[in-house]
Amino acid sequence: MRALLSVSDKTGIVEFARELENLGVTIISTGGTHKKLEESGIAVTGISDVTGFPECLDGRVKTLHPAVHGGILAMRDKPEHMKQLADLGIETIDIVAINLYPFKETILKPGVTLEDAIENIDIGGPTMLRSAAKNHKDVVVICDPADYETVIDELKKNKTVSYDTKYRLALKVFQHTAAYDAMISDYLRKQIGAELPDNLTMTFEKVQELRYGENPHQKASYYKEIQPADGSLVKAEQLHGKELSFNNINDTNGALAALREFSEPTVVAVKHANPCGVGTGSDIYTAYKRAYDCDPTSIFGGIVAANRPIDKATAEEINKIFIEIVIAPDFTDEAMEILTQKKNIRLLKLPDIENKEAAGEIDIKKVSGGLLVQGVDDILFDENALNVVTDRAPTEKELEDLRLAMKVVKHIKSNGIVIAKDQATVGIGPGQVNRIWAVENAIRQANTSLEGSVLASDAFFPFDDCVTAAAKAGVTAIIQPGGSIRDQESIDKANELGIAMVFCGIRHFKH
Repeated sequence: MRALLSVSDKTGIVEFARELENLGVTIISTGGTHKKLEESGIAVTGISDVTGFPECLDGRVKTLHPAVHGGILAMRDKPEHMKQLADLGIETIDIVAINLYPFKETILKPGVTLEDAIENIDIGGPTMLRSAAKNHKDVVVICDPADYETVIDELKKNKTVSYDTKYRLALKVFQHTAAYDAMISDYLRKQIGAELPDNLTMTFEKVQELRYGENPHQKASYYKEIQPADGSLVKAEQLHGKELSFNNINDTNGALAALREFSEPTVVAVKHANPCGVGTGSDIYTAYKRAYDCDPTSIFGGIVAANRPIDKATAEEINKIFIEIVIAPDFTDEAMEILTQKKNIRLLKLPDIENKEAAGEIDIKKVSGGLLVQGVDDILFDENALNVVTDRAPTEKELEDLRLAMKVVKHIKSNGIVIAKDQATVGIGPGQVNRIWAVENAIRQANTSLEGSVLASDAFFPFDDCVTAAAKAGVTAIIQPGGSIRDQESIDKANELGIAMVFCGIRHFKH
């Protein structure tokens, strides 16, 4: 048997080669791997001795040769293949262990140049891996050092490697090379801000296996991007509590998305992926109290996201009820001492929690048989384009509350309505099949007087019934996109009832 070993990650390669040598396997190698094995006292044949051709172009060309690929790709049970090898003086290669140039590690380095990245695109490695994986019936192919032990164990016990193992290793190779190529294309696309390609291929790395998905009968895993932005949920450090679940991760991500709308001290409480309370204030304690007061019932068992460190006073308030997760840029020592008294609460530290979505980020939704891909909803509205369409304009206080309400309604399921007052939500009506129900639910959910409150709608009013219901509840100002053929009916009703109405011109559906 002959084995070709050529690895960038040299973890375990010396031990693997020594075991192969002890089993009588002839070892072929290239470049740095050849040098390391030779220095370790292992008999090794250089690739140029196999090809009869020197490595050239700074090592860019060394294994792209028939003496290598013929030895890998020849089908052993096909006499004409074996005769051709004999006629050409080519010997078979039975084991191929290769891992690729460190493209990912290169692009993650601060200040990496495009030229550096391109030089770390492997050509020969993926070609040999794919050749061996294609001919896995006859060739053992290894791209992960974790598999060295399995191969050695089977060779020692059976003098061969089972077909099941060879098949599994070949599958691993194709997954590996596909991810490698996707990573390269994604990196190159982002360098020029290219539009979405005709063929979309993406790669993610598994963070963890999850206990289950949305429901106990659904299998689930958590994956991350190769280059997640600072402030991304996958960069959060868990300081305390049990393992995150699928729903924990999904809900926390929704909380972060809403929190990014605010720069002042803000707390967003989320339940089942919808904000149930949002409050701002001069400090994080005040913001938490306002978020809590919006809906003391729904926040129970929910997610709390804060854009300032959690202090002692805020921790004491949080600890009065059951909260699943608190995510914040930091926690004071006193806050940690208080919150960790409950063993199951999950505490996540995310220093760059206020970071906005990076330019060019995309949103992906899986549909049966395909994907829907779009740019993220990264605008609120243009302040200069706000259009007061009623006789009465909103006061400055109403306008501040309207901004907050629109920031929140952007992140609840459509049809969505948010009622706000004094820089906090006081009523949220998410995910209704018609808009008047959303208005009625937001009003019904409020546990305080709505006199002087404001209302935001994620899309236009199809009828004036929403204005009527809002006015009856005490709402004094409304913000909505406008654009309905019946806009004038809503405007007239608002004028009749003394409500200020502003059209922002931007719709925020979230399905």
